[in-house]
Amino acid sequence: MREKFRKVIEFLGLKRSIAALRAMVVLVGMGEKMAERFLPVYLVALGAGLEMAGILNALDNLLSALYSFPGGYLSDRLGYKRALLVFNLLAMSGYAIVIAVPAWWAVFLGSFLFLSWTAISLPATMSLVADVLPKNKRTMGVSMHSLVRRIPMALGPILGGIFVDTWGREAGVRLAFCFALALGVLSIALQQKLIKERKDAGGEAEGNPLLLIIGMPVPLKSLLVSDVLVRFCEQMPYAYLAIWCMDVCRRSGAEFGVLTAVEMATAVLVYIPVAWLADRGNKKPFVVATFGFFTIFPAALLVAKTLPLLIVAFVIRGLKEFGEPTRKALIMELAPEGRKAATFGAYYLVRDSVVSLGAFAGAYLWVISPDVNLLAASACGLAGTIWFALFGRDAPGTAGPDKAAPDGTAPAGPCAAGPKSA
Repeated sequence: MREKFRKVIEFLGLKRSIAALRAMVVLVGMGEKMAERFLPVYLVALGAGLEMAGILNALDNLLSALYSFPGGYLSDRLGYKRALLVFNLLAMSGYAIVIAVPAWWAVFLGSFLFLSWTAISLPATMSLVADVLPKNKRTMGVSMHSLVRRIPMALGPILGGIFVDTWGREAGVRLAFCFALALGVLSIALQQKLIKERKDAGGEAEGNPLLLIIGMPVPLKSLLVSDVLVRFCEQMPYAYLAIWCMDVCRRSGAEFGVLTAVEMATAVLVYIPVAWLADRGNKKPFVVATFGFFTIFPAALLVAKTLPLLIVAFVIRGLKEFGEPTRKALIMELAPEGRKAATFGAYYLVRDSVVSLGAFAGAYLWVISPDVNLLAASACGLAGTIWFALFGRDAPGTAGPDKAAPDGTAPAGPCAAGPKSA
């Protein structure tokens, strides 16, 4: 029995530090998703216009971009354990601002601290996974991390929806932030006690993101182009999902929470089998598939006015996670050794800086017509999917017809003129 348990632990890539990281993700994520998913309706309840919800989402993308590189730099500089402590304290400070000041401008002020917790902490998280697990277990490690993240993403909106339905849109969201603050304190206690840092953690780190961007290998740049287009598809309607379901389709806050749970449950079901397959061979087909599901979701949402059709749409949205952990693992494999966290952060700096423009565009397209917003989103996703299908490459050493050359270069294509990996 003990031997079987050991094999399961080994198969899933579970280590003490990894387990502590996942406990932190559940605690912080539960509080975050209880409140963050209802920020658009909270802003409207406080008297902000509909366009402010889109602007907040655009700000989220912009902050995610701006914070990604500092997150990677601090992880390389301080070590992931101390970096995660700093990031959690920043998020908790943002929660406190929203709790203390019931005004729409306080949401924007606090958002500079809490909205991008995932973005600023992700390079440290990926660095921990890459450091603790062998290469043939990294996709499984990232997939298990993504799976665990879906627990609070599924349960948080349901609990947050109950808060909103019980205490109203204003008081309910503020109470959700109070709960988030308490969970953040518990998270810090666990991560500092259980996560083990490397003895040589911290030290020198590349502080110039431009050098990291220029030094990205060509396959990573091709992935970045596709990723930008696909994230346009995701972010243009993202801020309006709650408004579409609750105001256009006349669903309750709790029903919107259930739809989110359906999305997360779908994602959870595909994570482990996909990770097992991706670690054994080519990663590219899984990334192409996930880009395709990103593309289909806005079009499916456009025709989803009843609860059964909304459920179908959110199942499709859950399937977009089919190759997301594989994509993150591919980034880490393509990034140069010794600067993986910083390169990961630089990648997201470029991606989210550009995608924030798509979120701004989505706000104004929604004001014109929700239909225009959703159709434009699907068009961007289709372009990104086609680009990666044509020019995307696997990591060096990956089996398959799209294997990159040992020096990190790729077969000739429209991006082939870029520099090699540093």
